[in-house]
Amino acid sequence: MTSNQHSSTTATDSNQADTQPPKSNAAQPRSAQPTNHKGSRLGVIAIVISLVVGGGVGAYSYHQSQQYQQQIAQLQTSLQQNQQQLETRLDNAQQHFDQQAKSLQDTLNTALKQQHESLDSLQMAIAKLKGRRTNDWLLAEADYFVKLAGRKLYLEHDPSSAVALMESADERIAALNDPSLTALRQALANDITTLKAIPLIDQDGLVLRLSSLEHKVDSLPLANAIIPKDKATKKETVSTNINDWQSNLWTSLKDFAGHFITFRTRDGNAVPLLSPKQDFYLRENMKAKIETAIRAVYNHQQAIYSDTLNTASDWAGRFFSDSDNTVQSFRSTLTNLATKKVKVEYPVKLESQEKLAALIHERLRRQVSSLTAEDK
Repeated sequence: MTSNQHSSTTATDSNQADTQPPKSNAAQPRSAQPTNHKGSRLGVIAIVISLVVGGGVGAYSYHQSQQYQQQIAQLQTSLQQNQQQLETRLDNAQQHFDQQAKSLQDTLNTALKQQHESLDSLQMAIAKLKGRRTNDWLLAEADYFVKLAGRKLYLEHDPSSAVALMESADERIAALNDPSLTALRQALANDITTLKAIPLIDQDGLVLRLSSLEHKVDSLPLANAIIPKDKATKKETVSTNINDWQSNLWTSLKDFAGHFITFRTRDGNAVPLLSPKQDFYLRENMKAKIETAIRAVYNHQQAIYSDTLNTASDWAGRFFSDSDNTVQSFRSTLTNLATKKVKVEYPVKLESQEKLAALIHERLRRQVSSLTAEDK
């Protein structure tokens, strides 16, 4: 019960008291005092109860608001995390899409480029078939001969065949009877002159001669013990003076004894004979030198070629019999072959090849342009 209710009850009781007939003065104080005391107690209890209930409701409301705020903060944090994850996924998806788009664009560009190249090749092929003239075959043959001459020169080192091919190409160009090709014919003439100036090397001949010398090494006779030459001595003669009878007698005795015993004085050291083991190593080393010279012929190594042959000739003079005709012929052949040239300087490129290729390309372009204009 609240204070308002208590006051209204009190007012009602007072009104009832007014309507009732008045009692004696002695009975009124006894009944009013307990009623007032009880009403005040009920009011205090009502106030306390209202305060307790209001404080509990307020504490509960505060606790609930704190929980709501924590839940709201957690929801906001979760929302931010989800938003970041969503943005990251969107970025990754955008990058992947960009990469795929770029790859597709590159593929399309490559395919488009290939189609353009195929179209150009097809147009050139059509131009060759449709606009080809008899003179074009001569120009194509000249280009083939020039390219073949380049292969003969740089791959096979055959200048003579290259000259013949270049002359055949010049004949094809001359048959065109085109004054605009004078510069091309001049380039062909320059190349022919350069190729003819290249010295011819008979590689096969040199190799065959060296192989023949290699087979003769085993049959060369070794030198005997080398003894230094004796000193030249003056022969004494008997004088006609009778007073020199003693010296004449001594001279006659020495001349008579010379028929039985001869003494000669020599300076220097005698070179002994080679042992069988040294003989084998010597011959094998000489064969190796000749083999090195053969490889130098094919590799165009002039210094190695000359040095190895000179070394082999020197060994033949030192360890083989120099008085034998076979050894002398062997050494003279080695010395002669060592002077041969095995290295040749070839031109870096043919002047006419580039000009002829440019001319053919230009003519084909003109034919393609004319075909394109006719189709339009």
